[in-house]
Amino acid sequence: MPDLVAVPAIGSGFVDVLRRSWDAGDAVLPLDPRLPDAAVDRLLVAMRPTVIVDAAGNRRRVEGRPVEESDALVMPTSGTTGEPKGVVLTHDAVAASARATSAYLDVDPATDRWLACLPLAHVGGLSVVTRSLVTGTPFDVLDRFDAAEVDASDATLVSLVGTALARIDASRWRRIVLGGSAPPPDRPPHAVATYGLTETGSGVVYDGWPLDGVELRVVEGEVQVRGPMLLRAYRDGTTPFDADGWLATGDEGSLADDGKLSVAGRRGDMVVTGGQNVWPEPVERRLEQHPGIERAAVIGRPDPEWGHRVVALVIPTDPGAPPTLDELRDWVRDELPVWSAPKELELVESLPMTALGKVRRAALRDGGRPRFG
Repeated sequence: MPDLVAVPAIGSGFVDVLRRSWDAGDAVLPLDPRLPDAAVDRLLVAMRPTVIVDAAGNRRRVEGRPVEESDALVMPTSGTTGEPKGVVLTHDAVAASARATSAYLDVDPATDRWLACLPLAHVGGLSVVTRSLVTGTPFDVLDRFDAAEVDASDATLVSLVGTALARIDASRWRRIVLGGSAPPPDRPPHAVATYGLTETGSGVVYDGWPLDGVELRVVEGEVQVRGPMLLRAYRDGTTPFDADGWLATGDEGSLADDGKLSVAGRRGDMVVTGGQNVWPEPVERRLEQHPGIERAAVIGRPDPEWGHRVVALVIPTDPGAPPTLDELRDWVRDELPVWSAPKELELVESLPMTALGKVRRAALRDGGRPRFG
């Protein structure tokens, strides 16, 4: 049976492992090198790879579960509880995504070159590499986003999030693909705003229009999608499709009469900040482990740079000596990805709760909370 190879997703070393694994018929599980050890351990337990490659390239076989012969990638994502899930993408799905996106962008392998500068552990960054491999388009990979290195690149195509776009010279690129949170209103005309999920294998809607082969519908206000680039299943064997193959995205949206899609935002509580997904519950659990916090709630608020910023509303154990924002950011980053750390702290006397003792985050977003002072 084919192996599932877990490997830190950074730079050309990761790409080499990806190529070799695919040549051997195996699938790859990208590991985000920015994750703390505790988060990596949880991810490995949930994903059950059969081979682990460390940062030095050393391989070790572990007890896990193999993949199916058609599988190419297992992309980590977070479910509604914030626990790690794995989106299984087949080689056919990866190829369908690569061909559809390349056709929309009029990519010519003879004259174009991609730059991959977003995290390769996320589908938006990795899809630059996979579409290049599928279509034979040259590409370069940076270990991390660096504005100076991006500006110095001789590539013609790049995938970015809005925060990165603001830091580069956008005029030198033939096309820019924007993912993550809502694109900036003043984006240049050659920057394409995309919409998609990990489950859709990267963006499937470009500037509101579905790619070739992608079907859209809106049911009771929720965007649903169907197409050949969608996942086969989750790593645990479950699938998110209805009987007719439609994927409910959890996003609010609408379709115009001409078929153009407008997305209003998440139906649930997830915070998208700088292109990264943050589920409130894991952050709240971590905050409430702090000795200076009695109870915490996490929400997102609009932010001109990040799309949304993570906000922690905290009932301190001692109102006279509450924890500081910097202290709580360090506390969260010890266990969770750096982008989960709150960028704003509010001290409150109480939090709106349901009868079952859950925080009513919708009420917090609407401003319904008493504060100190």
